[in-house]
Amino acid sequence: MIQRTPYADALTYTIMVAGFLLLIGPFLVVISGASQTVQQVNSVPFSFMPQGEFFANAQAAWARANLGNALLNSLIMATLVTIGKVALSAFTAFAIVFFRSPLKHLFFWTVFITLMLPLEVRVVPTYSVAADLFQPVRSILGLFGIELTLEWNLLNSYAGLTLPLVATATGTFLYRQFFMTIPDELAEAARMDGSGAARFFVDMLLPLSRTNMLALTTIMFVYAWNQYLWPLLMITDPSYKTVMMSLRALLPAEDGTPDWNVTLAGSLIIILPPLFVVAFLQRWFVRGLVSSDK
Repeated sequence: MIQRTPYADALTYTIMVAGFLLLIGPFLVVISGASQTVQQVNSVPFSFMPQGEFFANAQAAWARANLGNALLNSLIMATLVTIGKVALSAFTAFAIVFFRSPLKHLFFWTVFITLMLPLEVRVVPTYSVAADLFQPVRSILGLFGIELTLEWNLLNSYAGLTLPLVATATGTFLYRQFFMTIPDELAEAARMDGSGAARFFVDMLLPLSRTNMLALTTIMFVYAWNQYLWPLLMITDPSYKTVMMSLRALLPAEDGTPDWNVTLAGSLIIILPPLFVVAFLQRWFVRGLVSSDK
């Protein structure tokens, strides 16, 4: 039995409040600074009181960084990456759990071990392949004295922004753990009713894994939206720039006016889409990660 004491409660709430203030502090700075004038945002000490200049600052940030096109590109990229990750993870986990193969555990651990290889480690070989898709084929054919002159790359395209980011071991692991809780009797009953693998997957597994799917959607959308290194390598055409790449354009010039109010207003606009996604899906996000009621 756990006994509650006033001192323990006071200490617990103190830690919670301190943690909350530590997390919410930067966000309050962004909100306050985005609504202030240049003089107010650069004043010492900084005032956390919001002012009335947000729309003017947001308009200046929108024009400076061309945020309309950048937001569209990021939305397309994040949506395609999220759909690809969720779908591919579900298919992979389904094959590992429900198809009988002596190598299925080897396949799973081969996928799972890629968690130790983040994008920053894989970025050079991945970029090499994306910049010349037929390079591996040419290398293999070259061993047999066959020369291939075909060239094709994914630079400056939505395919280049999304395809290298689609595979995910995290999603495969989450789906596998859930699929392993499905009773074998359910699959046997589906087979007895004449249901094939595709119908069992679509009609039974996907509805049951809705909370896991939405939790993974939340994680992967924020992950894709915040990508900076990969778009920076793949994109040289300004028409394909993402919002993370546009952040640099929001910074004040070194010899210009330190208009951090415009920078903060642009930053607030950039973080709103993933904030809305998290707020809208947070209930399913919590259920999918911590709920034991499957």
